[in-house]
Amino acid sequence: MGADSPLDAYSQIVTRVAAELTPKVASLRVSQSGSRWQGESLGSAVAYTTDGFLLTNAHVVGKATGGTALFSDGTSSPFTVVGADPLSDLAVVRAGAGAPPPAQLGEADDLIVGQLVVAVGSPLGLAGSVTAGVVSALGRSLPTRSGAAGRLIEDVIQTDASLNPGNSGGALADSRARVVGINTAVAGIGLGLAVPINATTRKIISALMQYGRVRRAYLGIVSSPTPLPASLHKRVGGKEGLRVAELVPDGPAARAGLRVGDILVSAGGKPVTTAQDLQRLMFSDAIGKPLEITVLRNGALVDVIAQPSELATA
Repeated sequence: MGADSPLDAYSQIVTRVAAELTPKVASLRVSQSGSRWQGESLGSAVAYTTDGFLLTNAHVVGKATGGTALFSDGTSSPFTVVGADPLSDLAVVRAGAGAPPPAQLGEADDLIVGQLVVAVGSPLGLAGSVTAGVVSALGRSLPTRSGAAGRLIEDVIQTDASLNPGNSGGALADSRARVVGINTAVAGIGLGLAVPINATTRKIISALMQYGRVRRAYLGIVSSPTPLPASLHKRVGGKEGLRVAELVPDGPAARAGLRVGDILVSAGGKPVTTAQDLQRLMFSDAIGKPLEITVLRNGALVDVIAQPSELATA
């Protein structure tokens, strides 16, 4: 087979990505006090900064406060859990001396179905576990929960790059070795899911690094996408809105006068076409502040003012 064959080109890309990222993905041994799994490797983590911060999954660290990070060169370092956010399944830990240089982050919102991706993990005993495949679907939702609070991680990446046990918290990268997702779960035989790296998750990571947690606002609605009349497309800046299917009794949306059947078309002056559009607004700076919402009700556009409350996660 010629050196310029498609298979050789594919192999060269995967090899290059593996060589670039394997040293930047650590294996985590998480100390779970009182657990029979104490001292057992539970996942992987991706180097994020030059001073030892690593990204992983919240479910990898659980309620632990620390553990040991093992690197591909055979060195190890204790780490502490800086912060974990079960509602996005992201966590930040910080290792001591010997942590590798950071991986380059990409942009998951630029991915397309069929694009080549490479999953790099570091399960204990399988350092440098690498699998390759394609983006098989985008826009998937992954239910998460923290205490009484539930949420959907929107725009989850589905890939057919197989995930080995212990790959959770590892990197999902594009052909240029840019990390576009943090591998989080096996969706089925030959299918895996990854939390996307995008503007929303960058904001979550920043909050975890600064405060150790993510404060979120909430409106108290359950919604689903629905088409808008063609006559409104230009006026509202989108072809879809979010139909209110359910309201939390006495929640911020209910108190503002929203009704079941209303179709949200904008919030905070920005079009709302997906649940993620709304979730992007529901961070700490929205808590307790007026939020102008425009809805389609009985064929007319109606403006209401809601005041999001803080989402309790414990």
